[in-house]
Amino acid sequence: MARRKKAAATQGGAVAGIAVAGVVVLTIAKFVAAHPVASLAGCTAVLGAVICGTVLWRRRKAREARRAWEIEFARSQEIARYHAMAPDEFERALAFLCSRDGCSQATVTGRAGDLGADVTAYAPDGRKIVLQAKRYGGTSKVTGPDLQRFGGTCFTVHGAGVAAVVTTSTFTKQARQYAAHHGIRLLDGPGLAAWAGRTGPAPWH
Repeated sequence: MARRKKAAATQGGAVAGIAVAGVVVLTIAKFVAAHPVASLAGCTAVLGAVICGTVLWRRRKAREARRAWEIEFARSQEIARYHAMAPDEFERALAFLCSRDGCSQATVTGRAGDLGADVTAYAPDGRKIVLQAKRYGGTSKVTGPDLQRFGGTCFTVHGAGVAAVVTTSTFTKQARQYAAHHGIRLLDGPGLAAWAGRTGPAPWH
């Protein structure tokens, strides 16, 4: 019984909706018949607004796509530049970026027995930054064991307020999990390019 009542109510609502739609259509038809010139002008204005809006929307999308392409191209150029560097040049480049973005005492410390600290600096807010540089090419990735070795020294030995690994490549899943668990920041190739090109954050942000 309840189902029948519900079905009847649903059917009644549909009929009412159709009736209202019919009234609206009839009203519009009467207005058009009584005011053909005004109706034509109104339709023309609406059509013009739709066309204009569509053109503007497409132009905005085209600009956004162009800007996205320019950013990606610039980043690819940055990564190619860093790939061409020797490991010590890469470390000096990271120290330069730190200085450029307001850090003090940016120093290349990478050498035999450095215990993972390739670049140290002090952020504008005073925190000590310790960077490990991994200039990897091809399909090489920074691995979990790489992060574990760095994680064992960056805070306890070097006293980092911000510890980060910066690479021209990318990180394995295990490396990302370790970094997230131990508070180590990661900057992969695109992230490095964004930092260098001022379209992305520095490791201490």
